[in-house]
Amino acid sequence: MASLVGRPEPSEHLPYYEKYIRLVPGDDPLAALASQAGEHQTTLRAVSEADSLTRYAPGKWTLREVIGHVADAERVFAYRALRVARGDATPLPGFEQDDWMVNAHFDERPFRELLDEFATVRQASLMLLRPLSAEAWRRRGVASGGDISVRALAFIIAGHERHHMAIVREKYLPLVG
Repeated sequence: MASLVGRPEPSEHLPYYEKYIRLVPGDDPLAALASQAGEHQTTLRAVSEADSLTRYAPGKWTLREVIGHVADAERVFAYRALRVARGDATPLPGFEQDDWMVNAHFDERPFRELLDEFATVRQASLMLLRPLSAEAWRRRGVASGGDISVRALAFIIAGHERHHMAIVREKYLPLVG
């Protein structure tokens, strides 16, 4: 199916998302998404419940909040992909991650539960994206005020996770392990 997807062109997404898309190697976002599922689980399952409440600096999110945010954002991007893939031309709004965090209460939930939820969200994203036709992958809609394609959204999901896992490895893991 990699031949059906390919990398998105700059016209298929807002410039803001390029920072995520460029983090994804190759032309197959499905392969990237599938490989990440195991990688992040292996890395994060070694973190204790107590250490999952670590912040690398005052005012920064805890590891629980990072994982909750990545799962929430993946849901949003996957929902956008679903709407666009199905030909829904309704413009989709953006979301403010910091406002969402205030109401998410991720630190009140067990870290293992958040990891399980993240794994389930990823599995759902893969099940949504795998059967798409070549036409659906290239279909475009509007989200956050700009054009977006389904394939750009798949790359954004993978790149957003890579972005946050790089921060986890660089800033959080040295403090907890």
